[in-house]
Amino acid sequence: MSGGVSSAPVVFDPATLPSDDNVNAYTFCVELAGSQWFLQKGKMIAYYGQIEFDGIGHGRFEGLIRSSFHSPLHVADWVVAAGSGKMLLADRAFDVNSFDLEDGNLTIRSGNLLAFQPSLALKQSIVPGFLTLIGTGKFVAASNGPVVFMEPPVRVDPQALVGWADCPSPCHHYDHGYMSGVLGGFRSLTGFGGTSGEEHQFEFVGAGTVLLQSSEKLMAEQPTGTPPPEAGAGVPGADHLRRFAQ
Repeated sequence: MSGGVSSAPVVFDPATLPSDDNVNAYTFCVELAGSQWFLQKGKMIAYYGQIEFDGIGHGRFEGLIRSSFHSPLHVADWVVAAGSGKMLLADRAFDVNSFDLEDGNLTIRSGNLLAFQPSLALKQSIVPGFLTLIGTGKFVAASNGPVVFMEPPVRVDPQALVGWADCPSPCHHYDHGYMSGVLGGFRSLTGFGGTSGEEHQFEFVGAGTVLLQSSEKLMAEQPTGTPPPEAGAGVPGADHLRRFAQ
């Protein structure tokens, strides 16, 4: 096979794929050895071995789900991957990495979280659009560019925010000029125009870590199982992380 480049492509098999590590910046390999992982639908791109995928709420893993999955709004978006083999995860060529949480508490955008070990408990955050992982274990997440880790106090553009670990939930902060100006008043009354990160931020205080992606552009999630739009019909995408070890 010729790809038009001078160097030959790397061809992987079950023996040469890494175990619970990156294949490249955009693909992560999870090894299952008679174990289970929670997996967001649509994020598995290939696998070797004997792996089965069960929808949440269908009974086979009722005990596992009862102890580890506590987000009823997202039940339809997740499955349990179980068996033995190696499973490749990716998300539309965004950066993908694993993160280790040690007796911690991390809140993350629901679209960024690709998979997590059942030793972590998933809970619904009080902040809309975010999920919280509690406990000790590994999870895999994606980001629109590499992640930057910030120490509070800090104010961040909501569109660049990936999540936060071991610190209180953020407050909204609005620039005084935005609130008092004519344009801000028009936007607050009509909803037209939106806001930028210079006008509206999330404010974090206290101890902990804030995770930002290297982009302030959130692209709409593509619904699972739907084909991509035709050329010129709009480009789907996602909002999205990198390595975090507490």
